[in-house]
Amino acid sequence: MAQTDEFGEELADFVRRVAELKTARSVPADDLPTVLDAAIFELDHVADQLWPRYERLTARPPSGTSSTAQEHQLLKAVFQLLPLPVALLDRETVVRRLNQAASAFTGVRAGYATGRPLTGFLAHADRSAFRGQVAAVARGEGDRSLTVHLQQRPSVPIRTTLTALRPSGEPRTTVLVVLQPAGHRMPAVESSARPLPNLAEATRHAALMDLLDAMTTALLTVPAAEALDRAARVLHGRFTDWVVADTASPTLTRTTVLAPSGKEPGLLAEQDPATCPLVVAAARGGSTALQVRPPDPDAFGHDTTGAPVLVRADVTSLLSVPLTAPDGTVRGVLTLFRSGARLAFSMAEARAMDTMSRHIALAMDARG
Repeated sequence: MAQTDEFGEELADFVRRVAELKTARSVPADDLPTVLDAAIFELDHVADQLWPRYERLTARPPSGTSSTAQEHQLLKAVFQLLPLPVALLDRETVVRRLNQAASAFTGVRAGYATGRPLTGFLAHADRSAFRGQVAAVARGEGDRSLTVHLQQRPSVPIRTTLTALRPSGEPRTTVLVVLQPAGHRMPAVESSARPLPNLAEATRHAALMDLLDAMTTALLTVPAAEALDRAARVLHGRFTDWVVADTASPTLTRTTVLAPSGKEPGLLAEQDPATCPLVVAAARGGSTALQVRPPDPDAFGHDTTGAPVLVRADVTSLLSVPLTAPDGTVRGVLTLFRSGARLAFSMAEARAMDTMSRHIALAMDARG
């Protein structure tokens, strides 16, 4: 029964990886070889592993666990003392533990990363391949190594080395991942013994105050009919890479699309906002939605080519903000995308955007 249950888990995991491969079809042409390699790898896994196991459900019983207290202490020592970035994952790439060096290297706090798939921090084109290799290592098919890219630093290739571990007390094999810049020296981890003032956070706060001032000035100097478009232009560039504005009077209508370059707005200008789950949810009276590394690639629908918008735009974080008037009526929806290496939206920025949304709704309703 245990062998059958394990086979069922592997089969279900394979189905999930295939679904992820389908969403990767829209990646840029230069990244398609990586996706193709991942698809071929999964086909080989079915032919060489899953089908033979299906034909012989009486496989030999799993060998006894050899984990000991000493092995457990060794694993703890690796995470506490190893100067290299190290993460411990399950077979679905969910982070179990992240050491200090890994947190500094990726820019992700250990408390935030734990419980989330590591693939969520990688570029879209690398996710399927990485997930397939982690699953192979977890199945006991040997150590692996591949190059990936962090979504926040796509220009820096990262060499990942994967090896299987079976810590004591764990019911399943886990995967130890070591992250290193490909062809570069590992940056030293700064000591936290004497923390310095967070000047970057202070700078972001000052920039946010400047944005609020610019938005207020703009809304006080334009007619009501131009308020939404003017607000979008204040936000574009200085605060976000993409701005998509939709009115809701009474049906959803796309009015403004501002993108990082002049050619990209056409991908969304003809899109029906009613096909965007995030926009529909906001228009129905939802609150501001903040997503970092959006887990659902279809959350903003598809562009004119049929590709998921969030994948095509390489969205790393987003804000979807309803423009709610004092009487509770939603006048429209503003959706903001940040992409590439730009810092993700913070909670403070989401709160500020919530305030600005109320001011925009008031300006849209202004008379006289």
